[in-house]
Amino acid sequence: MLRVTTSLNDELAELRVEGELTQSTAHEVERLCGTYLGEGRRLVLRLGGATFADVTGVKLLRELRGRGVMLTECSSFFTELLRERSHHLPIGAGERPGDAGLVARLRARDEEAFETMVRQYGGQMLATARRLLGNEHDAHDAVQQAFISAFKAIDSFNGDARLSTWLHRIVVNAALMQMRSRRRRPETSIDDLLPQFDDQGRWADQSQGSGWTDEHPMDRRQTRQMVRRCIDELPEAYRSVLLLRDLEELDTLEVAQTLGITPNATKVRLHRARQALKTLIERESYAQ
Repeated sequence: MLRVTTSLNDELAELRVEGELTQSTAHEVERLCGTYLGEGRRLVLRLGGATFADVTGVKLLRELRGRGVMLTECSSFFTELLRERSHHLPIGAGERPGDAGLVARLRARDEEAFETMVRQYGGQMLATARRLLGNEHDAHDAVQQAFISAFKAIDSFNGDARLSTWLHRIVVNAALMQMRSRRRRPETSIDDLLPQFDDQGRWADQSQGSGWTDEHPMDRRQTRQMVRRCIDELPEAYRSVLLLRDLEELDTLEVAQTLGITPNATKVRLHRARQALKTLIERESYAQ
């Protein structure tokens, strides 16, 4: 989806681009720019709201820049995409099947290899960021930062894992950084959400029960939204381990390595996070 807002005066046209600049949307920007350039106006393209560009979008932006169009408010993602690189390896030169060929081109600073990586893996990485962050804007920011980090660190990629796996780890780390930077609330204890027991060792909350039954009138979408809200209520330390283990399906060791904690601490946090999430879901379901 793409939105273009135009501001005009006698000599200048400013186009604010918001959304994804792709093969299916770039034609509108191309048409508008062609019109205003044909009228002899100076043209400014504001890209602060642009979230993604595929090969077609990047090619158009480069062409417009070559025609004197000023590109402003570029994120680091767009800056990297638009950078003219001096060491160019033509497509097909030294190409090897699968990831190896793309990695070789990235290491050679092939100007089109970065765009190829974005096109091939951008959708998967954005889906991962969405699952972790639950916010479209933050997800796009995380993916942009992940691609920049991946391009800068490509020389450290040793091929032990698939390129997609390596990129997945990078976007997970970028998403975790986003989660930490948001700091929407102070970290709190989850003790009140864990099972409480009486003096005889029985669960003290048995009487409350769960309002979430098979007859509960919520469709799957409402259920997912409710679960997401409950997950977001967890403190970051517990939310992150739950998301990585249960949504991203990383194993315990991978979660521990990603979070920089021990496998045993990972297991403890995950157990407590699941118990707390169960309580939150039951409370919200019961309230409905």
